[in-house]
Amino acid sequence: MLNNLGGAQAGGQGGLGGLLGGLAGAAGAGGLLGGLGGTMQKAPPQNDHSFGAVLNSQFDETPEPEITPSQDQEAMAALMLAAMIQAAKSDGTFDEAEQQKLLQHLGEVDAEEAAFIRAQMDKPVDVEALVRETPEGMGPQVYTMSLLAIDLDTRDEAQYLHQLASGYGMAPAEVNEIHAQLGVPSLYT
Repeated sequence: MLNNLGGAQAGGQGGLGGLLGGLAGAAGAGGLLGGLGGTMQKAPPQNDHSFGAVLNSQFDETPEPEITPSQDQEAMAALMLAAMIQAAKSDGTFDEAEQQKLLQHLGEVDAEEAAFIRAQMDKPVDVEALVRETPEGMGPQVYTMSLLAIDLDTRDEAQYLHQLASGYGMAPAEVNEIHAQLGVPSLYT
């Protein structure tokens, strides 16, 4: 059974702006989004780094050079961004101010990348398509990014997350554990 969600998210700054603000740091997200606008053919087919290592290299402030994401890693970044945008729209509102906030937090993006992001913003929320596009075993990670993108304070958002978790075959205990780790109210009672 879904929890009754009427209150704000527990545990500090939430929502898409909070996540992107925390991630963007000094570098912005432009480097990670390098292939989103259809330029993935410029990315190396593979590299010796995990997606997490690539993500960290884009946002840390160490003098180490950024790791160039592979085509698969850029595709995963695109999927994560699409999941965040869908989640942000799941409550039925995604106004111009929210869209501008997202673009601002992404940092420097080129015209192709901005077009990709705008296209994602204009797409309808489609949980089934998101689940189909998610590589096997990546459901919990995509679910987590979706959860980070919202405040989880409406029934529509809870219903969206329930549909997403169900699509990935996630057990209620697994979902609630993710929520607990993020300091967000449980989805299931």
